[in-house]
Amino acid sequence: MKWFWRGLLTLAALLVIAFLIFRTPDTDAAEMRAKYGGPPSQFVDIGDGVTVHLRDEGPRDAPAIMLLHGSNADLHTWEPWVQALKANYRVIRFDQVGHGLTGPDPSGDYSRGNYVADIRAVADKLGLDRFILGGNSMGGKHALAFAVAYPERLDGLILVDGSGGPRLKVKREDDEDGGNIGFAIAQTPGINLLVEQITPRFLIAQSLEQSVSVKSVANDAAVDRYWELLRYPGNRRATLKRFSQPYDPLTEAEIAGVATPTLILWGEEDRLIPVEAGRWLDRAMPNAELVIYPGIGHLPQEEAVAATLADLEPWLKRLTDDTPAT
Repeated sequence: MKWFWRGLLTLAALLVIAFLIFRTPDTDAAEMRAKYGGPPSQFVDIGDGVTVHLRDEGPRDAPAIMLLHGSNADLHTWEPWVQALKANYRVIRFDQVGHGLTGPDPSGDYSRGNYVADIRAVADKLGLDRFILGGNSMGGKHALAFAVAYPERLDGLILVDGSGGPRLKVKREDDEDGGNIGFAIAQTPGINLLVEQITPRFLIAQSLEQSVSVKSVANDAAVDRYWELLRYPGNRRATLKRFSQPYDPLTEAEIAGVATPTLILWGEEDRLIPVEAGRWLDRAMPNAELVIYPGIGHLPQEEAVAATLADLEPWLKRLTDDTPAT
C-alpha cells in the first residue's frame, strides 16, 4: 500500500514540476500598454467600469467608420485598412472587452447584447450620431446585431467573414484537421481549463496559421501580439467564458430586416466561417452585395489588402457622397 502512496506522490510531484515548467503567466499590463498602446491610442472610459483601448484617426469632420475585430484578435488587425482610409474618413477601432488592452469586462458579461451596448457607448462617447460599422468574424456578428438594434445610427455595414448567421456545417475536402486548433481547444471541456495557465506560443502560431491562407500574415510579430495580448490580465479567463456560451445567431427574420446598405467581403478558403455563410447573408439581406476572394482565408483585410480596398473604397464613396458628416 505504501508503494501506491509513494507512486501517487511522485506523480503529483511530476505534475507540479511540469506545470511550473510549462506555465505561461499573464503579461505585465503596463508593459503591454507601452508596447501596443502608444500613439495614436487612447484609453476611454465608456462607463460601467470599462475603459476601452481605442484609436480614432482621420479628419473629425469626415464620414466616420467604426471597425470591430474578431475573436481573440485586437484593433491592430485593421491597420492596413486604416492607413489607406484615414486620409478621407474618420476611422475608429477599439479592443472589445476580453481582448487586447481593454481587458476583461468587470461584470464578466460577454453576451452579444453587452458587446452591442459597448459599441453604442463608444459611439456616444465620441459624439457619433450616424456612422458606418464594419466587423470581421465575431466583430461581424456584433456589427450585424447593432444594425438590428439601432438601424437609425448606421449609414452602412461592412461584414468581413462575419459570424452572426446560422452556423453552417460545411466540410472542405482539404480540411483534414477539422479547422482551427486554438478554437477547438478553447471549446473542449476540461482541456480548455489549462489554457488559463498554460498557453504555449506554438499553439497561437498554429492557430493563426490555420486561420489564413496567406501565411505571411502569421509572421513572428503578429504571433507575438496575439500571444501576449491573449495573456493580458483577465483575457484568458474571458476567452474561456466566451467559448463556454452557446452560439447565439441572429434569426433569419432579424437579418432579413436589416435594410442598411451592406458590403460583404469573404475569403473563399475561410476554414472558420465558410464562404457559404457569406452567400447565405447575401441572399438573406435585402440591400447587400457580396465579393469573394479566391485563395484568401479568414482575414481578408490583412491577407488581401489591395483587393479588399479596391472593392471597399468605391463602395464607401458611393455611400458617403450624399451622406452628411457627423
